[in-house]
Amino acid sequence: MEEVGTLTCFRIGFMEDEYPILLLHIAITLLNECTLEQLRKVPRELSKSLLTYLEKLWTEVRKHILVDAVEESERFSYLSNIRTNNIAESLFRLSMEGIFAMPSKFQEVKRSIFHLGQISFESFVVNHWEESPLLITRLSNALLHDNVFSSFLQYIRSKETVPSFLACLLQNHASALPISSDELDIISFLKEAREHIGCPIVYQQDIRVLKTLDSKGEMHFFHGSSDSHGSQVSHFLSAHDILRCEEAYNDGYTFALRGMEFHFQDIATISEGLAILFGQPSTAVNMYLTPPNSQGLARHRDDHCVLVCQIRGVKHWKIFPNPCPRLPRLYEPVDDLRDLESENELIDGCKEFLLREGDILYIPRGFPHEACTIIDDAKPNGNAESSLHLTLAIEIEPPFEWEGFVHVALHHWGRNYNLANRISCESSRDIDDVAVHLMHIAIKLIGDVDPMFRKACLIGAISFPSVTEGWLRTHQQSTFNHLLSRINANNSFNDVVSNVEAAIRKHEDLFEKLRWLRHLDQKISSMGMEDIFHVLVHEKDKVEASFMEVKSEFCNGVVLDDVIPHYSMILEKYRRTRKQYINGMLALNCI
Repeated sequence: MEEVGTLTCFRIGFMEDEYPILLLHIAITLLNECTLEQLRKVPRELSKSLLTYLEKLWTEVRKHILVDAVEESERFSYLSNIRTNNIAESLFRLSMEGIFAMPSKFQEVKRSIFHLGQISFESFVVNHWEESPLLITRLSNALLHDNVFSSFLQYIRSKETVPSFLACLLQNHASALPISSDELDIISFLKEAREHIGCPIVYQQDIRVLKTLDSKGEMHFFHGSSDSHGSQVSHFLSAHDILRCEEAYNDGYTFALRGMEFHFQDIATISEGLAILFGQPSTAVNMYLTPPNSQGLARHRDDHCVLVCQIRGVKHWKIFPNPCPRLPRLYEPVDDLRDLESENELIDGCKEFLLREGDILYIPRGFPHEACTIIDDAKPNGNAESSLHLTLAIEIEPPFEWEGFVHVALHHWGRNYNLANRISCESSRDIDDVAVHLMHIAIKLIGDVDPMFRKACLIGAISFPSVTEGWLRTHQQSTFNHLLSRINANNSFNDVVSNVEAAIRKHEDLFEKLRWLRHLDQKISSMGMEDIFHVLVHEKDKVEASFMEVKSEFCNGVVLDDVIPHYSMILEKYRRTRKQYINGMLALNCI
């Protein structure tokens, strides 16, 4: 065992001779230094053989990671220099391109969630998406058989008790390491995260064990060390912690596990199908196990839409109106619950739902909600039951909002505009370049206040039936035209200049949140805030004239169909990286 950074990593001992292990060490070292192109050139049969061996080795290694097995190393014939994270990284690298990738099942996902109820997916998009909650109830007495959730349900039923289910689940989980939403270089991510790959699950990051009493504050079962602000510091979940899970469950604590798509192949398939259905790079799946007569999370708002899929038991939900007219954005604070404590708000605005096995509840982002387990009066025994549900989180990342689509449109249009102007007038190049950059800032300022810019852009969604496809295409064109008219009508030059000046004083980069645009074009202009400010100071009148011209020509000249291929390209880049990450994480989990 040795210290690597802030982690304790085990060196791996073998009962085999030294020389085969030295060869393995060389192979692992080479694999972990390969570029993506080099990994793709490894012969397929060799990859399969090495992957099979590493999977077996990793299964054995995982048994010892949770416990302090230092004294056992003395019994090995050879103590190698291979560390646990080295094996995990090699396994991740060999798996991320999906040698055994499963085909997408978005049609099965669509049917299981929508078509088995009383509403079609198309009707859901038209009438409820990002607008209002919806309960989708099962039509038949069959619970979850013959749909995309049946495999997970069978896994749950194979465990005799809740504690045994939890123990098996937690012992076989490796931590899902955070990856930046804009990270599209999987090798770069692996190099930065290599010391942590394959580590046990992390409290607060991968799992929370908590309860809420009387609809008030949340209580955590594990009371680790706190930082200077009083917030709990993340820590690895140890074998001792896992043994205490039964105690926590019996004391009314809910188990909230993030990233279930990284631990079950079937859930990963559901996640991918849902992402294709809604035209997003990926979706997340969390699991919540709540004991009888208990509430896990306190009332809260999410920055993403969720589909709550009730797998076992029943749960009572309360959903309140969105207190803000604008949808919350991903990664922005959403703790504003003003006015919700008033009796009038509770009586007039609250909607209540009872979810039984097989039911699905849609909650739009921004809508405060809370849930608890209760006695199901429809069942003859009248006993309180535990509840297990999955939440399918549809997270709308900045590039895939309508504002993001408009930024893509401006980037594509601006590149052609600058090219034409450089041919006709070389001297105006910097001014026109500044004008296009300022237009990006103007769009962001409008997007901060106009609710339509925050809505999800479904242009990347799968094809709809012909009847609905025509409506959707018309709706998308209408939305795009509306956004362009809002931009054109907004005389925002002075506001933009004021924002640039304020950013310079604060040493801020207004383009930091737009850095994802570089994924469209590596040759994108590198003009920074200081450069823009310099041109503004010396050529303000010319910049303003160019800005107004750019705004008018862009809003009147850009064509939706010309933008779609570029938008689809960046969507596919995001999807490819997410797929690589999921494949790698699935290989590290032994369920």
